[in-house]
Amino acid sequence: MPMFTTRPELRGSFGMAASTHWLATGVAMSVLERGGNAFDAAVAAGFTLQVVEPHLNGPAGEVPIIFQAAGGTPTVVCGQGPAPAAATPDAFAGLDRIPGSGVLPACVPGAFDAWLLLARDHGTLPLRDLLEPAIGYARRGYPLTPHIVGHVTAVEQVFTRHWPSSAALWLSGGAPPAADSLHTNPALADTYERVLTEAEAAGSTREQRIDAARRIWREGFVAEAIAEFCAQPRPDGAGVPRRALLSADDLAGWSATYEEPVSLTYAGRTVHKTGPWGQGPVFLQQLRLHEALGTGADAEAGRAGVLSAEFVHRVAEAAKLAFADREAWYADPAFADVPLADLLSPGYAAERAALVGAEASLELRPGSPGGRAPHLTEQRLTGTTPLPLGTSGEPTVDRAGEQRGDTCHLDVVDRHGNMVAATPSGGWLASSPVIPALGFPLGTRGQMFWLDPRSPSVIAPGKRPRTTLTPTLVTRDGEAVMAFGTPGGDQQDQWSLTYFLRLVHGGMGLQEAIDAPMFHTNGLPSSFYPREISPGQLVVESRLGEDAIAELRRRGHDVVVSDPWSLGRLSAVARDPETGVLRAAANPRGAQGYAAGR
Repeated sequence: MPMFTTRPELRGSFGMAASTHWLATGVAMSVLERGGNAFDAAVAAGFTLQVVEPHLNGPAGEVPIIFQAAGGTPTVVCGQGPAPAAATPDAFAGLDRIPGSGVLPACVPGAFDAWLLLARDHGTLPLRDLLEPAIGYARRGYPLTPHIVGHVTAVEQVFTRHWPSSAALWLSGGAPPAADSLHTNPALADTYERVLTEAEAAGSTREQRIDAARRIWREGFVAEAIAEFCAQPRPDGAGVPRRALLSADDLAGWSATYEEPVSLTYAGRTVHKTGPWGQGPVFLQQLRLHEALGTGADAEAGRAGVLSAEFVHRVAEAAKLAFADREAWYADPAFADVPLADLLSPGYAAERAALVGAEASLELRPGSPGGRAPHLTEQRLTGTTPLPLGTSGEPTVDRAGEQRGDTCHLDVVDRHGNMVAATPSGGWLASSPVIPALGFPLGTRGQMFWLDPRSPSVIAPGKRPRTTLTPTLVTRDGEAVMAFGTPGGDQQDQWSLTYFLRLVHGGMGLQEAIDAPMFHTNGLPSSFYPREISPGQLVVESRLGEDAIAELRRRGHDVVVSDPWSLGRLSAVARDPETGVLRAAANPRGAQGYAAGR
């Protein structure tokens, strides 16, 4: 008997899109209706998200994209810009953590180039068709959600005291704008319109114009404005003047790249993730642990099983082990020897699974893959470090679940079988001052590096930070069958993993599994400044039920009961290769995410 769902799972054969904002979903579908493919739709939606979810991502942010073209193989686009050439540990002398706000933690912006690389090689529509929706919303306005207004309100004093360019954009009436009011960003509209005009003048073919736009971003007026802004000290959220490390040479010297995904087969499906410069492999490590634990092969299978206290306990304890390994071993593999083969081996998983007991663990226990000794940088306990206003590096995620999302997500599939999942993030309005000439702030992703020289994630010039951004693509017999993901920082590969297990072992549909009560553990180090940990803490939606919550507490979990609809912002699309039937679903929490299709 299906459980209650908030909306129907969409089904059709033409195309499907799902995202964290209804306007982006609408743009994606409009592109499909005009003859574009899934890649065109994803790119146009990605640029739209930069405008309509400015508290969750922006033009100077980053994006990992994982896709499969019809007849092709799963591929990753790395839209994660690296640390600047001047970003050595010595550049942060006097600090024990890299700050989470201002311009000092800025890495090379990666999203713009990544989206256009995908568009050039796999899309079909002209550059104008991909940028015009974003330009239109920036020029004519889009409705402000309560969450956007909430974040502007939270940093109002930072804007008025330290960031006048942000105040000019967000406090134009002397106070935060009203929820549901239309907000415009003329400077951003002008930026993208100028990129488009110069690119069209620079080339005659679609590909030439896209490449011209990429050059303009890296070396033209956009790069010049960024470099000029970075040349002067800028106050961080606490008002401390700091000079950015980012330079014009950093911008000119980087471009997005293609990579092979890291993949693992589980229950007849092959799951594809980014490499260990993101946290993607932690999803795969958890799958190996559940394989060793027999999840789904015992009496806990089925809908009741994947909603039970035993399931929650098992998932949380396995997550703690996998995320401890993430903290000890993951980093940009171009700079660190990440023992990924050992971490994903069945033997290592069996050894680690033996640590999952009947009681909650309060320890952070990384393993020793291949006999190597792990290293963990000292963590802070939650609440031990009061944060000045505007200095927190995680602007929108409350670890207790009261606010959702630190980024965006989108999924698209078309009738040809092309499939895309992407998780744009960074360049948050609350984390860095707006560059007046461009209409957007820099990202602060450098906060995810460590300054500890023993850590594999120690900062270094040209190195990618180990991010939390982690879209997922699933294939069966070589055919793309599903794409999904969620915002949520360190929770992304917890909520997504739970979602996948409920689909595979609970027999749930796409929407049903999204709507099911969600949970996550905070017994792992935060990836965001000030890098806190809450040993034993387990956050659950109240809908999980009093009996299950009581049982989890009996097992030793420090259970925080969140609001009934507060955890996760999942979206998903799927395709049946045999019938061509397409499906989609999106998160109802926050009344913002939507799926569309026909």
